[in-house]
Amino acid sequence: MTDTRPTDLTPRLAARLEEGSYRRIRLSVDGSIATVELSNPEHRNAVDEDMHAEIDDVFAAIHRDGAIRAVVLTGDPAGKAFCAGGNFDWLSQQAPTGEGYSEILRVGTDFVRSIMGTRQPVVSAVNGAAIGLGCTIALLADVVYAGEDTVIADPHVGIGVVAGDGGAALWPMLVGPHRAKEFLMTGDRLTGREAAAMGLINHAVPAGEVLDSAYAMARRLADGPRLAVEFTKASVNLLMRQQMEQVLTASLALEGLSFHSEDHRRMLDAMRR
Repeated sequence: MTDTRPTDLTPRLAARLEEGSYRRIRLSVDGSIATVELSNPEHRNAVDEDMHAEIDDVFAAIHRDGAIRAVVLTGDPAGKAFCAGGNFDWLSQQAPTGEGYSEILRVGTDFVRSIMGTRQPVVSAVNGAAIGLGCTIALLADVVYAGEDTVIADPHVGIGVVAGDGGAALWPMLVGPHRAKEFLMTGDRLTGREAAAMGLINHAVPAGEVLDSAYAMARRLADGPRLAVEFTKASVNLLMRQQMEQVLTASLALEGLSFHSEDHRRMLDAMRR
């Protein structure tokens, strides 16, 4: 999109549009629509410590900005994925100590609250694989578009850990407990087409139409009656946020326990060979 910035952006958001403000986020504004790109292209846009903090920061800044009326969340095309999940090198460094895992708990809950708590509607454009934490980030949006053949999965179990960073809370709300448990306990992959058919995402479209479709929805929402749109989102999210709060901290803590399991060590070693 062309970067056309409104003149009434808050100083906080305007400062974050300056080049170099973020390492792992690319932020742009076109009129009343902000675009947030997850950008860690060398690792398929995987989430590391910096991206965790920057997701929290950018959505908090957008939330406070009256000039922004909708957000498109997508992956840096150079990463050839929407988001490949969490950076396991960082997680493995943090997980062995209580102090380290307390930081994972903090940033894990902060960014979830930040995306869900953003008053403006958020539209995900899943322009490549959304795996693990990347899947959670996509599903935290209010409307989700994905390519028909895009891979969507939460395969935490594949490395012997709990789907604790939001999947255990989000999937049951979206597709019901039985389907959620099946896919979270097996780590099986879905295509965008399959995910849309079961209600995990809103729309599966041809790969070349994902961004255009997401921007069309963002424009429709941005042009709608602001308070009605934002307060409707807030009303629906009351229940969702309550359920997330009930499950998220506990599931993250259980994930922390599973980081110390022999299964995890064995599976991670095999993955790195």
